[in-house]
Amino acid sequence: MPTRVCCCCSALRPRYKRLVDNIFPEDPKDGLVKADMEKLTFYAVSAPEKLDRIGSYLAERLSRDVVRHRSGYVLIAMEALDQLLMACHSQSIKPFVESFLHMVAKLLESGEPKLQVLGTNSFVKFANIEEDTPSYHRRYDFFVSRFSAMCHSCHSDPEIRTEIRIAGIRGIQGVVRKTVNDELRATIWEPQHMDKIVPSLLFNMQKIEEVDSRIGPPSSPSATDKEENPAVLAENCFRELLGRATFGNMNNAVRPVFAHLDHHKLWDPNEFAVHCFKIIMYSIQAQYSHHVIQEILGHLDARKKDAPRVRAGIIQVLLEAVAIAAKGSIGPTVLEVFNTLLKHLRLSVEFEANDLQGGSVGSVNLNTSSKDNDEKIVQNAIIQTIGFFGSNLPDYQRSEIMMFIMGKVPVFGTSTHTLDISQLGDLGTRRIQIMLLRSLLMVTSGYKAKTIVTALPGSFLDPLLSASLMEDYELRQLVLEVMHNLMDRHDNRAKLRGIRIIPDVADLKIKREKICRQDTSFMKKNGQQLYRHIYLGCKEEDNVQKNYELLYTSLALITIELANEEVVIDLIRLAIALQDSAIINEDNLPMFHRCGIMALVAAYLNFVSQMIAVPAFCQHVSKVIEIRTMEAPYFLPEHIFRDKCMLPKSLEKHEKDLYFLTNKIAESLGGSGYSVERLSVPYVPQVTDEDRLSRRKSIVDTVSIQVDILSNNVPSDDVVSNTEEITFEALKKAIDTSGMEEQEKEKRRLVIEKFQKAPFEEIAAQCESKANLLHDRLAQILELTIRPPPSPSGTLTITSGHAQYQSVPVYEMKF
Repeated sequence: MPTRVCCCCSALRPRYKRLVDNIFPEDPKDGLVKADMEKLTFYAVSAPEKLDRIGSYLAERLSRDVVRHRSGYVLIAMEALDQLLMACHSQSIKPFVESFLHMVAKLLESGEPKLQVLGTNSFVKFANIEEDTPSYHRRYDFFVSRFSAMCHSCHSDPEIRTEIRIAGIRGIQGVVRKTVNDELRATIWEPQHMDKIVPSLLFNMQKIEEVDSRIGPPSSPSATDKEENPAVLAENCFRELLGRATFGNMNNAVRPVFAHLDHHKLWDPNEFAVHCFKIIMYSIQAQYSHHVIQEILGHLDARKKDAPRVRAGIIQVLLEAVAIAAKGSIGPTVLEVFNTLLKHLRLSVEFEANDLQGGSVGSVNLNTSSKDNDEKIVQNAIIQTIGFFGSNLPDYQRSEIMMFIMGKVPVFGTSTHTLDISQLGDLGTRRIQIMLLRSLLMVTSGYKAKTIVTALPGSFLDPLLSASLMEDYELRQLVLEVMHNLMDRHDNRAKLRGIRIIPDVADLKIKREKICRQDTSFMKKNGQQLYRHIYLGCKEEDNVQKNYELLYTSLALITIELANEEVVIDLIRLAIALQDSAIINEDNLPMFHRCGIMALVAAYLNFVSQMIAVPAFCQHVSKVIEIRTMEAPYFLPEHIFRDKCMLPKSLEKHEKDLYFLTNKIAESLGGSGYSVERLSVPYVPQVTDEDRLSRRKSIVDTVSIQVDILSNNVPSDDVVSNTEEITFEALKKAIDTSGMEEQEKEKRRLVIEKFQKAPFEEIAAQCESKANLLHDRLAQILELTIRPPPSPSGTLTITSGHAQYQSVPVYEMKF
């Protein structure tokens, strides 16, 4: 019961106290006396200077009632305070607010849940009031701490616990709304406050129901859910907080998220982490997206030594963030993202290589195997992120990223790459090569350049083709697929999938355009280089079916995208050269590979003959394929790449009808107006330093040098007996000059004709080839003469074409 005073004393009391006392009924169950409350409100509005005294007196009464556990009168006092706050907006309300906040703090400090909820509700109403002028001295540190503690309530009664948590979340939301609108009152964004607010919200958000994190932004909660579900209400408050963040305080709101996820070990599994960062990316202003990405990259660097699944979880979160940021403003972090991801890719490969080296053969335990698989999860996550980010970049940025990644690929014998592979070893180096090329393949997917020069500039084409010479069939496959991504500008590659004899190419409905001038210039400059790498790629001993399929697709795409009449002739010459190499077999290829090359040539000539639509050419190709079907099915792709295909013992005994003949092709094309003079000139691949850099044998089609060091137990008499005997008849034959003039004239005529009709690129390639060969031969011979073998058994054998000159002791040769 309220304290009663006599009439004389009551008359002497101040009016504001009398008005305040009158709003309290004798029985608190009757509630606030509305008539007396209207009088008090009118008095407060008429005399705003009395507001601070009214507030102080109400606070005094409320404090007394709280101590005496008179909850009914506490409810009446808070209702009166709320009504006064809503009615009064003058500058004199500032002292009244201090009394109000003091009363709210008293309620929040009490141990009764009902009073805590009551105080929270009053604070929320106050937070929604827009004051005329801000109060810069007012601080809300106590309320932040108290509301955050309420969010972590562990009351034994589930209903009361939920009620207290909801009150704490609503209180935090009120503090945010009251403080974030004024830039001069930005104390709420200080780390000591964010470290309490954000984890409190995340703690309640962990109870949220499972959502699909792949389809669009997280769904907005309904009004009913906000009031009943702490998780939904916390998520709504978290969105609101992030939506009000600015450039200067964005990081303070994001960093506590990492601390919470680390502390509660929520990176593995990472469903909740992905959900949180999707909320962050969709809630913040688009121009600040790169700040979040930078924070994720920084945290990835900080946790680089953690378990693989933890790193994979962080990378997957980065993927989700990048997927959203790529649709808007990415900012200046493009190269930073790729550089960090490639650095962690190298670290993952290094960890994997160290684990493999650490376990001895035959004693690798299950933990090592599991860790290796986890590292592969990390690597796949990195590649997926790189590919997704790169595929969403504009074309000019994607070109830079392609160059950036290609510059990281280590190629044997070169030092142009910028990635540290000193700790990887051979196995680790191969692994990083595959990972980087897979990343490049993801970035180039869907890239459509108007001209091939834009897609394959020289600074990118040269290192890419160098990588195509590496001695690993999987690496060569990746290089070819990257080239297909860049060449296929009309989406024809899916129609060419699989190497086969196509009955009617017209059924494929291939899309193509007229070759532009830039593409023609590109082929004049780089055509020989492309042919050379296709030629070498076909002759690799570790090729599998997919390699031949990709090489066939390369030839077909060049024909569709880049071929004019001159390029078509060159491609046919290349195909015939591949057929000849399979027949002669100078590289000692297995029979399967020789038949594979023959099948590739058949599939391509069938394709190109129908593309250029020359009837006689199509007829010749069809006839050869028909004969092969009957007599040598292993020369066709449908048979040779089938399991348990019977292979021939040799190819030398086959009839010419099974082969594509140059003279018949030239005759058929010449009748249709093609310039076929170059078909009579065999294709000779250009020799470059790449052969030595890629651990290959030097390519020598016209002259080869072979040094044979015989064993020391061979007597020197045998060597002398192998030398040619010099006689009078031999000298006379050598001196005889009859017919020399005619031979010289014929040679001169052939040279002139060649320089008149052969393409400049071919002449330059052959000249460079001869120069390189001469340089290599002189270097080897000079080395032998400077350092002669220890015994007279060393001999030098020089072969030219198919003729072999008599061996002589090396130390007897004079220059």
